[in-house]
Amino acid sequence: MISRRNFLAGAAAVPFLSYAGLLPAIAAGRQDILVVAMQLDNMTSLDPHESFEAVGSEICNNMYQRLVHPSYENPEKIEGGVATSWEADAEGKVYTFKINPDAKFATGNPITAEDAAFSLHRAIKMNKGPAFIIGQFGLTPENVEQSVVANVEAGTLTISLETPTSLSFLLYCLSSSVGSVVEKKLVMENAAGDDLGNEWLRKNSAGSAEWTLAAWKPSESVMLNLNAHGAYKGNVKRIVLRHVADPSSQLLMLQKGDVDIARNLTSEQLRVIEKDENFTLVRKGIAGIGLMSLNQKVEKLTNPKLWQAIKWAIDYKGIQENIVPLTHQQHQTIIPEGFPGAVNDLPFQKDTAKAKELMVEAGLADGFSISMDHYSAQPWPDIAQAIQANLADIGIKVELRAAENRQVLTKMRAREHEIALTSWGSDYFDPNTNADVFCNVTDLSDDAKSKPFAWRSNYQNADFAKKSLAARDEKDPATRIKLYEDLQREFMNNSPFVVMLQTVMTAACRKDVTGMRLGVLSDTHSYAGIAKA
Repeated sequence: MISRRNFLAGAAAVPFLSYAGLLPAIAAGRQDILVVAMQLDNMTSLDPHESFEAVGSEICNNMYQRLVHPSYENPEKIEGGVATSWEADAEGKVYTFKINPDAKFATGNPITAEDAAFSLHRAIKMNKGPAFIIGQFGLTPENVEQSVVANVEAGTLTISLETPTSLSFLLYCLSSSVGSVVEKKLVMENAAGDDLGNEWLRKNSAGSAEWTLAAWKPSESVMLNLNAHGAYKGNVKRIVLRHVADPSSQLLMLQKGDVDIARNLTSEQLRVIEKDENFTLVRKGIAGIGLMSLNQKVEKLTNPKLWQAIKWAIDYKGIQENIVPLTHQQHQTIIPEGFPGAVNDLPFQKDTAKAKELMVEAGLADGFSISMDHYSAQPWPDIAQAIQANLADIGIKVELRAAENRQVLTKMRAREHEIALTSWGSDYFDPNTNADVFCNVTDLSDDAKSKPFAWRSNYQNADFAKKSLAARDEKDPATRIKLYEDLQREFMNNSPFVVMLQTVMTAACRKDVTGMRLGVLSDTHSYAGIAKA
C-alpha cells in the first residue's frame, strides 16, 4: 500500500493530469485532500474581473476577497473583507474604505489601498461581462482613475460618484466577484501589452482568500492549494474539482469514496442517499426562479383578471412536492429567498373555482387556446405538463412547445413567444438586480437600447419603474428594504409574470466532510470552512 508520505513525494514529480487522475482512488483516506465531482464545462476564464459563469465565479470567490461581503447568516448585514470599515458623506456621493493593514496576498505581500484601487480600475477598463455591476454607478474607463483613488499613507480607498446613491446598494455590488481585489504588482508583471494581465490571470491567481489556483485543465479539473497567508485554519491542504458531467456517475463516485462531495445530483440521485447516514446533504435556495411569462403582445393575455386567473389555477404545492421536491422550493416573488428584502409570502394556491370566476370577469368564460414554450430538459417538461392540466381545468388549452434552452431564450428575446416557462438568475447580490429587469422598462420598441427581462414580454409599468428606482436610491437601509418588500407584493399581484419556484442547490457530502457552504449566488459558495474527519 502506498504511504501518504511516499504519495506526496511522488505526486510532486508527476504532471498535474497524472496527479488528478490518482486522487480519486485515495480521496476517502486523505484528510488533507478534498475531491469534488462537479460539472466544470461552462468556464471560460478564472480572471475575477472577467468570469461571469456560475462555476467560474464560485472558484474566484474561493481565491479572492472583496472590500466587503454580505453576512452568510444575515444577508441584510454587510461585513468587512479587505476593508475593515467604510463611511459615506452626507450627500451619498463619496465613500471611504479603510483597508485592513494586516491583510496579505497569497504571495505574502500586504494588501494596500493601491491594490484595491487598481482592481476597480482594471475591472472598469477591461469592460468584460460583469463590469456593468459597478459601472452602473457612473464609473467609466475615462473617469475611473479620478473617481476611485487610493491614499496609501492613510490606508484608505475613496470612491467618488457624480450621482448620489444608496450605500447598501453600492456595498452589495462591490461584494460581487467583479469587486475582487487582485495584487497589482503580480498581475502587471504578467501583463501582455495593454491587457492588464487578463490572459495570464485567466489561468492563474493573484488573490488573498483561502485558496490559490494550482492548475486548471478546461473541462477536466481544477486544483486549488491552501493559501498559507489566508484565514483558513482547517486540515485540508488541497482541493481538486473534477469535471464529471453525468450526475449518475457523480453519485457512484461518491458512494465508492472516490470523491468527497458531489455537486450536481438530480432528484433521482438525491432520493437514493437522502436518508443514508453515510452522507450529509447541504442545501440552499439559490438565485434562480422558475416562472411563466405572458407576452403582452398577445391580446388575449393582456387582461389583469386573466393574470390572476392563471395564478390561482396553478398547483404550486403539487408541482413542488411531486415533481421537484429536492431541487426546488415554492417561491412567488421576483426577488429570491436569501436576498436582502426578499418576500417569501405564498399567497397563491390552486383554487380552480376562484380561477374560473376570474376568467368570467375577464370576459373569457369560454376559454381559449395558447402555446407555451419551455426547456426540453427535465424537470421542465413535467412542470409544463402539470401547468397544461391546471389551465385546462379553467378552459385554457395549452399547446406545449419544448426546445433546448438556447432556442427557447432566443425566441423569447425576439418576443415571439405567447407564454414562456423559463428560469431567471440574478446577476449580483442586491434586490435591484431583479427589480430592475422586471420593473424598469424605459422603451418597448424593438430597437430599444435596453432590453431587460420584462421587455421580452412587452411589459411596461411606469408606476413599478418609479418605485423600483426609489427603492434602489433610498439611503436608509431599513426603509430601502421596506420599499422592496412593498414593490414585490404589488408586482406579484399585478403583473403578467407567474413566479412559481426557486432553485435549491444541494452539495452531497460524505459524512466525514463538514463546513461546505452554499450561498444564494454562485460567487458566494465557499470552501472556507471545509474540513475532513
